[in-house]
Amino acid sequence: MNRQHMIQQLESQPEWDICIIGGGATGLGTALDAASRGLKTILFEQYDFAKGTSSKSTKLVHGGVRYLQQGNIRLVMEALKERGQLLKNAPHLVHNQQFIVPNYKWWEKPFYGIGLKIYDWMAGKLGLGPSVLLSKEETLSLVPTLDTEGLTGGVVYHDGQFDDARLAISIAQTAVQNGAVVLNYIPVTGLLKMQQKVCGVWVKDSLTGKGWEVKSKVVINATGVFTDTVMKMDDPKHESIISPSQGIHLVVDKEFLPGDTAIMVPRTDDGRVLFAVPWHNKIVLGTTDTPVKRISTEPIPFEEEINFVLTHIGRYLTKDPQRSDVKSMFAGLRPLVKGKSKKTAALARDHLVTIADSGMITITGGKWTTYRKMAEDVVNIAIEKAGLEKRNCITADMKLAGHDKPVIPAEIKSLTTGELTTIIQKSIAEEMCMTVEDFLSRRTRQLLLDAIVAMEKAPAVAAIMSKEMDKDQTWIIEQINNFNAIAKNYLPD
Repeated sequence: MNRQHMIQQLESQPEWDICIIGGGATGLGTALDAASRGLKTILFEQYDFAKGTSSKSTKLVHGGVRYLQQGNIRLVMEALKERGQLLKNAPHLVHNQQFIVPNYKWWEKPFYGIGLKIYDWMAGKLGLGPSVLLSKEETLSLVPTLDTEGLTGGVVYHDGQFDDARLAISIAQTAVQNGAVVLNYIPVTGLLKMQQKVCGVWVKDSLTGKGWEVKSKVVINATGVFTDTVMKMDDPKHESIISPSQGIHLVVDKEFLPGDTAIMVPRTDDGRVLFAVPWHNKIVLGTTDTPVKRISTEPIPFEEEINFVLTHIGRYLTKDPQRSDVKSMFAGLRPLVKGKSKKTAALARDHLVTIADSGMITITGGKWTTYRKMAEDVVNIAIEKAGLEKRNCITADMKLAGHDKPVIPAEIKSLTTGELTTIIQKSIAEEMCMTVEDFLSRRTRQLLLDAIVAMEKAPAVAAIMSKEMDKDQTWIIEQINNFNAIAKNYLPD
């Protein structure tokens, strides 16, 4: 997956079957699905792959326990199926995670025990392990840092855990292996139209300034929280359908939750589920659900959100995490659909597909777990709309790139200069890593795991990247400054 090679392919192809705007989970999944069906497929991402929400999840591949509470059986069944397939197709990045629901009230053990047994039954042969009722002693043996006052026991269940940004790169590489062209740092600046119908896009490389006219039989808008921006390119009178909601996560050291078992708090004061999950030798705490008006690729956690997470998780632990214990914090924006469009082609599960009068197709909503199914749905619609050759989706059992290879370390703190250089070389040559932030935030996960360490490593990373990419000292300084400007918002103070 070499960027210059991708650009050469862009310039040599006169017309594409499918053009995808957006390089997050949904867009990349769509590119893989389309390309694997033999369709000439190209994808443009305005920043880096998974730069936005897709790299800032709770790191869970889950069936949706909270959806079960809501009675959305079809969504849970679908998510459980997709979870099982992801574990088979991306074993290098997705694994079985054991959770415990601590019980402090007499009714909690039978209530959650029955609910999680139903969850097991719905998973069927794709289940990851049976839920089990535990005594107080058994619960503490798994999570010794739980608050013991009033603790009566717990319920164990299993779900999936993954590395979101790394999975995005794996999907991108698999799409390229199947013939797709995927390009980062090339925003769509306008839509090509002929007789009021969208027939392609205008794009411009933000790294070089070069622009292209790209013709395509169908254009798919998969831009998440930026959905309305693209829809307004098509129709300036478009009424917004996205109501963004912010979710934050705090990262702390393992001392707060030693061992391998995660905690699920089934109900917070605002009715949400809260997690404390082991991830790359740290603990991820989250999440929140805060409506926001401003859309940003780097949203910043609000004070009240930070306090909310610390307060709620502190109720369950013997040692309450303090603000000073937070190694990094990050926020992502959920593209919640606030209304049903009259142009809805498919309103299924928790995602929405619409077709504009111009023919442009938009897909939004959903979650990481069901990205593959979302892609299948939208490609089916695109094929029908554009009159493309009908071929069945083949991604359900497709192994993703890297499944049989060593995984790039998430943390780089202890790497030698030689080891760091090798990883950077691979990230540039095979993963289209273009900036220091790409490397420290998404090719590795250092920024999300420990922001101070990431800032300390930025100069060394910039120096190595400059040699590999033939950049000068000015570029090094700009990269360090740009990264530090982003990284400071990951610090708790």
